[in-house]
Amino acid sequence: MLSIGWGPPPLARRPLSRRQVLLLGGVAGLGAWLPKRTQAASLAGGPGWASARSVLVVFANGGQSHLDLWDMKPQAPETVRGAFRPVATSVPGVQICEHLPRLARLAHRFQIVRSMTHEDLDHGSAVYLALTGHYHRRRSSNPPPTPEDMPTLGAVLHRLRPSGQFPSSAVYLNAPALIPENVSPGQFAGILGPACQPLLVGDATAGAGALPGLQPQQEVPHVRLARRRRLLASVDRFRRRMEHHAPMQQLHVAYRRAFEVLDRPECVRAFDLAQEPEQVKDRYGRWRSGQACLLARRLVEAGVPLVTVMFNHTNRGQDRYPGQTDYYGWDTHNDIFQALRTHLLPRFDQSFSALLEDLDQRGLLETTLVICMGEFGRAPRVAFEANFKGRYPGRKHWAAAYSILVAGAGTTPGAVLGRTDRLGAYVQQQPITPGDLAATVFWALGIDPRERYQDLLGREFAAAPGRPVTALWSG
Repeated sequence: MLSIGWGPPPLARRPLSRRQVLLLGGVAGLGAWLPKRTQAASLAGGPGWASARSVLVVFANGGQSHLDLWDMKPQAPETVRGAFRPVATSVPGVQICEHLPRLARLAHRFQIVRSMTHEDLDHGSAVYLALTGHYHRRRSSNPPPTPEDMPTLGAVLHRLRPSGQFPSSAVYLNAPALIPENVSPGQFAGILGPACQPLLVGDATAGAGALPGLQPQQEVPHVRLARRRRLLASVDRFRRRMEHHAPMQQLHVAYRRAFEVLDRPECVRAFDLAQEPEQVKDRYGRWRSGQACLLARRLVEAGVPLVTVMFNHTNRGQDRYPGQTDYYGWDTHNDIFQALRTHLLPRFDQSFSALLEDLDQRGLLETTLVICMGEFGRAPRVAFEANFKGRYPGRKHWAAAYSILVAGAGTTPGAVLGRTDRLGAYVQQQPITPGDLAATVFWALGIDPRERYQDLLGREFAAAPGRPVTALWSG
């Protein structure tokens, strides 16, 4: 059974009962205060504005090596270029890794951005930067999530544009992202309070339906649900008398949102992977990240504005589970080429290509901005690191230059944006920051990144700190 909600679960998590789902708030977390928002002078109207109905992020937890996947340097010294060869793609002149054959055939469907850059060099704070657009106050560290954190993009989206079709504006799948066993910051509502918390959904392979705890039970007919609603109304009256009591406010939101899901059969159906043909499940891959990608497509179809897939759920679980590919993350220090060739790239190539093809065939790619990214790249030097497990050399963290993929929502397919130097170490053209990418997410959804909201203390913040990358559409 799938685990959902807030908290730092261990790698092996126990399923939640139906009652626990209700108490946790089901689809969005806890909290009840609704901060004000204000409108900034609009920048609307440029390339890419309001081009997406949904944004789908595939997050490569641990940091993909741009030098071994998307920005290969075959003319560089061996200690830089690594063990893999580049191969031609469906776009003349564009090459990617030899171990991504399916994606090489789909290169005309996506755009490679080779000029991402920032200054954070550790996973926790870099994940925070990637998923919020803001630097953490403890840069290059692994801090725990706190209520003082800046909100994840999904929380800001829920605050600014609550979904009219779905109880939550954002769903994070195969979540929360772990580093490697601790919950990373950047995935939570932080200063916006739990009322804006996105839904965190765990292992989509763990049960017949992705949210079996929310399936209506035969022994609970509608008349009993009606009685429960009347009971909830009584609780509401008591809650209003205790409106300054935070736990009571949180419980109110929890029950209210759980009933919203139970009242919407289309929401329950969206999470039910049993409705998918077996061959479709096989095409995506029967592993955690593969089925999470399939579930992401279903949620986009259901109208969820922002869906994030953690690919994979742990950034470096291979140290504890070396024989279990589901636990391999992209934090490949030593043994990088063995890990990529055997565990990471075959599954990523199959699942991500299936997602792009499926979205395209269903007509969803036209209205869905797809972004595949990690928190940073890997160093332009292959070397053994004594402080990490493994027998063979790998690559350290590298944030000065790395690559992402973008597809759909009218972005220019088959293009390459930005350029790095001959070693793939530094950006030479079109530098783009995580703040810019955050602004681009809102821009594509028709939200000016300068639009402002207030947190629980009345402080004002812009939706995103950067500027939208309109070159994705005009390049």
